[in-house]
Amino acid sequence: MNNSMKKPLRFISIAASMAALATLTACVAPQPIYETSRQPYQTQHYVAPQGPYAEYGRIANIEVVRSETRGAAPSGGGAVAGGLVGGVVGNQFGHGGGRAAMTAIGLVGGALLGNNIESNANAPRAYESYRISVQTENGGYRAFDVPTPGDLRVGDRVRIDNGQISRF
Repeated sequence: MNNSMKKPLRFISIAASMAALATLTACVAPQPIYETSRQPYQTQHYVAPQGPYAEYGRIANIEVVRSETRGAAPSGGGAVAGGLVGGVVGNQFGHGGGRAAMTAIGLVGGALLGNNIESNANAPRAYESYRISVQTENGGYRAFDVPTPGDLRVGDRVRIDNGQISRF
């Protein structure tokens, strides 16, 4: 193969390696995980007619509830993918024995990077939600776990209708 044929092939090989590396590094930021609350929360800016299941009360307490998901151990897939990409990228540099050394370095470095990325993606995550405690007019207490308290504050008068809490 002459020198003019090697340049386009080398360019295509480098471009493919860079695309593979960009794809692998896109996995660094874990996808957000959203929790749903056990009780829905809706703010209503009007007074709805009292239904048969409506209760009234005041917010006694709003507290932060922290929970954590368990992490998972790396499966080895990130190390394999990283090693393959690193080996391909490392193979683009050097000549002769230097190319083999760069391929080996790329393979090891890519495997370490891929394993680290997978470990970060599988790491435990902490979540915060809010527990709103309401003292009802009949003296009982009800608790609502919501993702955000919205505009509700301790002391606010609220209406509880079909498991939904709203300011009254």
